[in-house]
Amino acid sequence: MTGRRNAKIAAVLAVVALLVVAQRLGILAQFHDPAQVKQSLVALGGWGYVVFIVSYALLQPFGIPGTVFVVAAALIWPWPVAFALSMVGTMAASVVGFSFARFVARDWIEERIPARFRRYDEALSRRALPTVVVLRFVFWMPPLLHAFFGVSKVRFSTHFWGSLLGYVVPLLAMSYFGEKLFGRLANVAGSTWAGVAALAVMLGVFIWLLRRRRTSRTREVEAPAVNPES
Repeated sequence: MTGRRNAKIAAVLAVVALLVVAQRLGILAQFHDPAQVKQSLVALGGWGYVVFIVSYALLQPFGIPGTVFVVAAALIWPWPVAFALSMVGTMAASVVGFSFARFVARDWIEERIPARFRRYDEALSRRALPTVVVLRFVFWMPPLLHAFFGVSKVRFSTHFWGSLLGYVVPLLAMSYFGEKLFGRLANVAGSTWAGVAALAVMLGVFIWLLRRRRTSRTREVEAPAVNPES
């Protein structure tokens, strides 16, 4: 029991040390922007493949967005190479995140899983493989989803193959269209982004007001009638 606890502490310390060193060396700052990632990997030549996969696997489960790596791969390499590297890196990151949550932080992470993932826990117990495929297809690779699968009862093999199937279409699309999409987004004027943000805020407020109105009506309907003679 003590040996397992010490192993968990060692794993946590290793992750903390990794993040501290990466922050001190400026690696975390570079891996927040696909353009910077591209510049760094191109400068490495043939070692870029190895650095891409290792960095993806070790940094993405602990906070660096996976889309940064996927878009960077599409900017650097032809789409078949970008797709292959993105699949390997994404699967490696998923395995690392899953394994870390299951071995080290199952109790701690389970208390912090968002409600939108908790509702799938029952589905995992009944239809594990299709549920993993759907969640990976919809949400991709957020660290909390790695953690959710890690603290769930889903088997490692089910998580691995379900994730692989769920990633294929999104990563293929990003690898094929990523460079064109990134180029078009980079040329969008700031005023356009401001308009999109304002529209999103207005839409969010409208949905919130609509839900609040429906909730009020539901409460009025469900409220018991008051007997005037009572």
